[in-house]
Amino acid sequence: MVEDSRIPGFYKLTREERAKKIQEVTGIPEDELKPLFDPGSMDMEVLDHMIENVIGSMTMPLGIATNFRINEKDYLIPMALEEPSVVAAASNAARMTRTHGGFTAEDTGPVMIGQIQAVEVPEPFAAKDQILEAKADLIALANEQDPILVRFGGGARDLRVKVIDTKVGPMVITELIVDTRDAMGANAVNTMAEALAPRIETISGGKVLLRILSNLADLRVVSSSAVFDKELLGGEEVVDGIISAWAFAEADPYRCSTHNKGIMNGIDAVVIATGNDFRAIEAGAHSYAAVDGYSSLTKYEKSKDGHLIGSIEIPMAVGLVGGATKVHPVARACVKILGVETATELGRIIASVGLAQNLAALRALASEGIQKGHMSLHARNVAATAGARGELVDKVAEQLIKEKMVKVERAKEILAELKKK
Repeated sequence: MVEDSRIPGFYKLTREERAKKIQEVTGIPEDELKPLFDPGSMDMEVLDHMIENVIGSMTMPLGIATNFRINEKDYLIPMALEEPSVVAAASNAARMTRTHGGFTAEDTGPVMIGQIQAVEVPEPFAAKDQILEAKADLIALANEQDPILVRFGGGARDLRVKVIDTKVGPMVITELIVDTRDAMGANAVNTMAEALAPRIETISGGKVLLRILSNLADLRVVSSSAVFDKELLGGEEVVDGIISAWAFAEADPYRCSTHNKGIMNGIDAVVIATGNDFRAIEAGAHSYAAVDGYSSLTKYEKSKDGHLIGSIEIPMAVGLVGGATKVHPVARACVKILGVETATELGRIIASVGLAQNLAALRALASEGIQKGHMSLHARNVAATAGARGELVDKVAEQLIKEKMVKVERAKEILAELKKK
């Protein structure tokens, strides 16, 4: 457990110094963090068994977001992504919550939905009633498929049935509700759905086709909220601007798409770092946002003292057992740094990061504009691409920003001039 996620001046340290600081703060042995600090030390044999036709690996930058306090506990947050300014923005937004206690997060539990599709059913509504009459037996059959999950307190909890009209006729959809505990749950749910398929066919008189988990995990929702200090934000005028920007997203799907993408900047980065399925999280988030017409996953309002209150509600089907989370050494190291003990705790953290990321983007838009901070980091990337190293990176970047000409060719020219001097 990290006692304090505040590490003043962390961004000013060299990469080696940051690595040493993380090891010092977390107390994690060096050998466990080595794959994270030195990607070249990765055992390619591990990767060869993760997907097909492996020829190598692609290294993605992995940073640490600081300042996060969630449910009275401090966390250092590993974030893997290629976009500049995201890690810094999340860290800064988290800092603005600390004087008001940080983030408060809760969840509805690790419950997933498996769907079994029956077609060509002679009497769909009668079949629905008959399947529901067999609910207890069907749940028992589902739980026989995963006794270990049941032993750990999970398993099938409920079963519901609906008849839907489609372009190829009515379908009877049986939905199995499963508590997956610390797993994301796809394998467990799909196995249970497969086992139920023959019984559903017998009961309904139809033909079962799909039996698969749904990524619209609306029974596995995490919410997080925080008070962002008005003075740290830049005053009540900025608070009002942020609320106005959020209201724009609520009212217009074109704006809302980019608004929610900003949330996912933070969420995906943590999901990837911990070896979870970011595609499933993306699908679930945008589906959830679109249930009643596409809308914002976050909400904002002003407190009586003029501070900004932000909140997020989002499906969060992440796990700590199985998949890349257990296999990939970097994912294991990231989970160690987080110090999480359950999948629900991880989900609360990820949702809080999403809220922080969204707040940071809205603040930039409502005050200085999104490009200022982003362009500074982009200029450093361009300088490095042009061949600058060490102190020359900042000098070239500074000149690029001053000239408002953040281009690789111009960076090469500036670099050549600096080297002559």
